[in-house]
Amino acid sequence: MANSKETRLKRKVRRSYTISTISIALVLYLLGVVSYVTLSALSVATSLRENVTLSVELANELDEAGRKVVLEAMEATECIASVEMLSKDAKLSDEAFRKQFELDIDELLGENPLRDSYEVTLKGECSTREAIDGFVRSIENVAGVEYIAIPPIDVVENMQKMITHATIGMLIFFGVLLIISVLLLNNTIRLAIYSKRYLINTFKLVGATKWYIMRPLLGDAIKQGLVAGIIAAALVCLTIYGVESFTPQGIVLLPYREVAIVVGAMVALGVVITLLFSAMAVNKFVNMKSNKIYLY
Repeated sequence: MANSKETRLKRKVRRSYTISTISIALVLYLLGVVSYVTLSALSVATSLRENVTLSVELANELDEAGRKVVLEAMEATECIASVEMLSKDAKLSDEAFRKQFELDIDELLGENPLRDSYEVTLKGECSTREAIDGFVRSIENVAGVEYIAIPPIDVVENMQKMITHATIGMLIFFGVLLIISVLLLNNTIRLAIYSKRYLINTFKLVGATKWYIMRPLLGDAIKQGLVAGIIAAALVCLTIYGVESFTPQGIVLLPYREVAIVVGAMVALGVVITLLFSAMAVNKFVNMKSNKIYLY
């Protein structure tokens, strides 16, 4: 009869441990997915912000020394993220450009009417209306600069507003979810320790020290957090693989290095949070009087 009760108790403890581990893993998984989505949104926002490109068209008679002067004038603004020289012949031979015209404009006009140009990509902090206007003013009067083609300012400003609002919204959502996740993990771990309160009290009655009682329980907490973190990390990796398999080619939501950081942080977070909340819960029952444990 005693063995039967002991077996049932072991099953209850094992079942409680399994359920709490799965619960912790699911909460970590949710937190990991939202972290991935948030970081991907921030990465895409940064990419859009740094994708404002201007075309600085040069005079046909401009020599190599004059082009160097134009380039130095642009670099002096400290707004350039990257710059590429694009020749007029390369422009004319581009298939996407030629499809815009039904006729071959070089054959029609007898010559290539285009100009060599610097294709300038601005830094993210220089993609505002004021910064673009300042950049244009600083180089438009440089000798050899014929024309500066810029994207519609309204489009740039709307993009900036959209990016700012989306970033703030994602950060707020992530913060709220983080608080909810921590509360859920705390309750889950407290319930797991609650199921062992009689075992803790038994150790106290036979004179076990506080550290002697806490040590195996904290060791189990570390193992539980590690297992839950690994399960959550595996689920997140599968989710990311599924998402990226449906993502259009050429679009990278988040570099794999940052994905590895997210996955590693999930495992570490699982261990740290489980250990911390377990220590708090165990400490509470160790310090609680025996008569209150039975009434708790």
